[in-house]
Amino acid sequence: MKKPLAILIFTFFTTAVFSQEITSKVVDSLYKEDQFYIGTTYNLLTRKPEDLKQNSFSLGFHLGYIKDMPINKRRNKSIGIGLGYSTNSYIQNMLIQQDNSGNLNYSIIDTEAISFTKNKFSEHVLELPIEYRWRTSTKTSYKFWRIYAGAKFGYVFSNRSKFKGSLGELKYNNIEDFNAFQYGLTLSVGYNTWNIYVYYGLNPIFSDTAQLDGENLDMNAVKIGLMFYIL
Repeated sequence: MKKPLAILIFTFFTTAVFSQEITSKVVDSLYKEDQFYIGTTYNLLTRKPEDLKQNSFSLGFHLGYIKDMPINKRRNKSIGIGLGYSTNSYIQNMLIQQDNSGNLNYSIIDTEAISFTKNKFSEHVLELPIEYRWRTSTKTSYKFWRIYAGAKFGYVFSNRSKFKGSLGELKYNNIEDFNAFQYGLTLSVGYNTWNIYVYYGLNPIFSDTAQLDGENLDMNAVKIGLMFYIL
């Protein structure tokens, strides 16, 4: 997703969040909450090789729809199942380069021999979020505390590696070494519009076929940011 489009979508949804209280005044005894979500995160790599460092700001954008299904009479507890999309980038100092045989090699960039202005890998993910939802909402109140805990299952339908520097411009699309299926635990906690969001990946971004200095790349993703919910 191009940045202008991401910003446009983000602006549209956040505007809807702030206007929600004005436009949603009809009392509904069978109300539901938080059907749409949109958010942004700072993406961290954990369990990474010792010399692998992140630099600059690795961003993620997330949006989707969740079917809210209350499970008690007060309707402040529910199960949410949905469908979403996210795009995530990871800016770091690991070079992905194809050799003469067409194989991809992974190495830490030697900054004394190689200079660069850009080095990152990114992915586009179709996601299935499942949440247990608790909130202090009522059928007439749209400002409430919430705690949503669950899991998110993702299918990486596109990925890309890009390097720009003294070696030229290296681009590789749909690298097979990425794990196509990724999953992790999620938690959203907040009040009204502002909600802290955390995703902790339970499986590595790369499969066992990706190795650095003879060791598997067992890096996991941790995403921390803000999530906005809309009826």
